Amino acid sequence: MEPTPVPSAPLFVRPFANPNADTVRIFTVKLRIPLPFHDLTARIGGVSNKRNTMALDSTSKAIIEQLQLDGRRSYAEIGKAVGLSEAAVRQRVQKLTDAGVMQIVAVTDPMRLGFSRQAMLGIRVSGDTRVVADQLAEMPEISYVVLSAGSFDIMVEIVCEDDDALIEVLNEKIRALGGVASTETFVYLQLKKQKYDWGTR
Repeated sequence: MEPTPVPSAPLFVRPFANPNADTVRIFTVKLRIPLPFHDLTARIGGVSNKRNTMALDSTSKAIIEQLQLDGRRSYAEIGKAVGLSEAAVRQRVQKLTDAGVMQIVAVTDPMRLGFSRQAMLGIRVSGDTRVVADQLAEMPEISYVVLSAGSFDIMVEIVCEDDDALIEVLNEKIRALGGVASTETFVYLQLKKQKYDWGTR
């Protein structure tokens, strides 16, 4: 007897930034796995460094677009859509993954797993922003770190169990870091849009 698929839920997915990379390229696709109590997505994403960027031809882009539509699509199905054999598609996907162009992982909805508080944090830094970003990236409560231009030097996303946990992370971990001059917290109230299938260029 097949398990009954659960309905889709809002998913909170952000590209993760590597301070050593010059550009960030991320592709995200929806994936429903028929497991009780779980709604998952497959994220196809990666960090692209201009000094070592894999060139993408039209076929590789077509494969990525197929996976954006359905992260569980078989290599045989993708092959029919892009005009390649199953083995050729498997080889291309492996190369794209090995090169860091894309990453396929299961992404859950934090709200449904006991993490009821999410927030974006703007951080102003005095000193080397890359050093602070590396330290922030090591914190398990932080799901997203990106160097930014504008009012803040670094933007991070925090996922916590509750407000007390958020306060603890802010005061005891983030604001305690050397180089952190000031922070501003933006607590999420409701997710209105999360796009996954923006294709390739």
